[in-house]
Amino acid sequence: MKILPTALADIIVIEPEVLRDARGFFLESYHAQRYTQAGLPTTFVQDNHSRSTRGTLRGLHYQLTRPQGKLVRAVRGAAFDVAVDVRRGSPTFARWISLELSEENQRQVYIPPGFAHGFCALTEPCEIEYKCTDYYTAEDQHGIPWNDPLLAIRWPVSDPLLSDRDRTYAPLTPDRSDLPRYEVRST
Repeated sequence: MKILPTALADIIVIEPEVLRDARGFFLESYHAQRYTQAGLPTTFVQDNHSRSTRGTLRGLHYQLTRPQGKLVRAVRGAAFDVAVDVRRGSPTFARWISLELSEENQRQVYIPPGFAHGFCALTEPCEIEYKCTDYYTAEDQHGIPWNDPLLAIRWPVSDPLLSDRDRTYAPLTPDRSDLPRYEVRST
């Protein structure tokens, strides 16, 4: 497995070793010891699986009181995946990264707590699986608009399919009270 750095130091991209032959392929989608050595958490408590039609955009979401780290991968099709630093006081506040996750490239991305996450389905269908470090709590779900002008994310769609909830989020500002706080890690 290869660990690839991103422009946001806390976000890790994983390229698993994929063994391919005439029968298909084999890969380890999670190996606790190797992933822990790469800096990922040791405990995931919930696995999620979503299926989306092409042009669906889910996000940008985060939880505040029960923040979730997410290990995300595409198991069918492809997605344009985005993570945004929404931690108040962070030196990289409002910066974002994007990458394509697909069944072809088999890449995974680890998005730690304190980041908003979203993706756009590039294929029909697109299936995403992700492991979470804490449980989903509907009343704790927060978000920012997919097309927030502060972020200027270059999404691959101009008129995505959105949930009603994703249409209601307030723009990102550093003084929003529903943002996580940046904490400097001690070494």
